[in-house]
Amino acid sequence: MVGDPMETEGGGMNPHPMHVRIGWPVPTSRLPRRWSLLAVAAGIVAATAVSVEAEDLPELFQRVSKSVVVVRAKGRDLTARDGASFLVKYNEVGSGVVATADGKIVTAAHVVQTADDITVQFAGGETMPARVIASEVKADLALLQVAHVPIGIPPAQLGDSSKVRVGEQVLIVGAPYGIAHTLTVGHVSGRHKPNTVYAEIPLAEFLQTDAAINQGNSGGPMFNMRGEVIGVVSHIISKSGGYEGLGFVVSSNMVRQLMLERRSFWSGISWFRVSGDLAEYLNLPQPFGLLVEEVSKRSPAEAIGLMPSRAVAKLDGRDIPLGGDIVLAAMGIQLVDETSYQEVRERWAQLKSGDEWTFKVFRAGRVIDLKGRLP
Repeated sequence: MVGDPMETEGGGMNPHPMHVRIGWPVPTSRLPRRWSLLAVAAGIVAATAVSVEAEDLPELFQRVSKSVVVVRAKGRDLTARDGASFLVKYNEVGSGVVATADGKIVTAAHVVQTADDITVQFAGGETMPARVIASEVKADLALLQVAHVPIGIPPAQLGDSSKVRVGEQVLIVGAPYGIAHTLTVGHVSGRHKPNTVYAEIPLAEFLQTDAAINQGNSGGPMFNMRGEVIGVVSHIISKSGGYEGLGFVVSSNMVRQLMLERRSFWSGISWFRVSGDLAEYLNLPQPFGLLVEEVSKRSPAEAIGLMPSRAVAKLDGRDIPLGGDIVLAAMGIQLVDETSYQEVRERWAQLKSGDEWTFKVFRAGRVIDLKGRLP
């Protein structure tokens, strides 16, 4: 099944009421332009104090933390400064959890979607390269594959998130600010159906928690007190820009459905919606398109020949990527509005390895066709 590339709305992300901001817990070394409105924590925030029996929590942490990994991603990010555009290399740190004995690791899509190189560090310190084999940006989930799992590293047990109750105690293990295997403890403070919290991640069912989530926790597991993974860390909501007790994790049942049962295919693309006045400014031959912003090295998108953006311009106070291909049609479906875009997504969802995928793109004033087969 083909996953959707990471997107940025043409107008950027709309601010929430009362200056509430949504932020990826990503490292300060990389604050990409496409997430420029997202909040990042200003410093390490102490975990919420929770009453947990002292003799139970240390034993539980020792048992479950072995399956938690640090994910390090390297890539290139197009940014603008002093009227010029630069391609800046970045190093990003996130977390993940070993899902299977054969080396499949669940993490957050926003950590690895357009990364060129990914490594995973296991408990005990062993590090090895990883590759993305599945991704669903609309749920902020990705699946990595490593060659093998070190001896003594058990896969985590995936719980049934439909049984999770508000008020349950939970623990999160991850790498905030790159500090591996850090524990924070809290409660489940809410649960939210898909498309009710964050418009950019409409497929995700979220569990809300007051357990501390900071930069580097993205993709890490949230466990119940039986040691089962019941969610994967996605983002925070904050007025100040720092952690304020509003953390959101994608439920384990969504992980099971989208990563392990159906496995959304990784494309390696991030793109920027083009419509309205912007489509006219760019002389687009139709009112709607998808501008290719970034393309990961060695990805299916690179293999098919999609060209990323090469410059950034300011337009009405917004950073607009320029110079990349603008997708006019995909899988034979013309992109004219949101409805046709959803039709393309549904068609992608039916594809599997070896199937043909096609694009019609607007490049340097010309319309060209691209096609290839999925790996």
